[in-house]
Amino acid sequence: MRTGAYNTIRYSGSMEPIILASGSPRRREYLELLGLPFTCVPSPGDENYDPCSGPETVAKELAIRKVKNVVEILKDSSPPWVCGADTLISLDGKIYGKPIDRKDAGQMLRSFAGRSHQVLSAVALYSDRTKTTDCRLVSSIVTFAPMEPGEIEWYLDTGEWRDAAGAYKIQGLASCFISSIEGSYSSIVGLPLREFYAILRDNGYPYGGR
Repeated sequence: MRTGAYNTIRYSGSMEPIILASGSPRRREYLELLGLPFTCVPSPGDENYDPCSGPETVAKELAIRKVKNVVEILKDSSPPWVCGADTLISLDGKIYGKPIDRKDAGQMLRSFAGRSHQVLSAVALYSDRTKTTDCRLVSSIVTFAPMEPGEIEWYLDTGEWRDAAGAYKIQGLASCFISSIEGSYSSIVGLPLREFYAILRDNGYPYGGR
């Protein structure tokens, strides 16, 4: 979407439009599922963080940064709502984001095989009315079954690891290797729906009977 295109968008119904500061197909599908009027304006790809920060802090900072970047891009349009999210994985104190290449993805999967790791998803919502950004964090646990080297190579061959936190997509073929999850499935996919619903209502968005 072009930066100046926001002014040309038209929405039906009483709900105000939401800008989704993400190009994630999964997050887009969730907003479609909820029946929300939205358009995607992916945030510029600055995902650097302080390595001394804890994973919870990093997830929230990245989600808020995405929102702020898009608010700045669209400042002349004053969009009423901007939503951003970030998902990362933590294991043994180390943060795992998106792999840079196949080798990196393979190293991640070998680290996860036969073990449990933490999946953190932060969702942030900016309100133009209050000029504030609210952010919520959800933590879930994913346990991988042991994986043979050939299984890891097979999964890498699928290419599903690309652009995925931790080099896997739980909604795809990676489910073949996941023995259990504790927490929010939608959060592991990339957008915690319960918390997203709550953050909308708590900030005055007319949804869910309001």
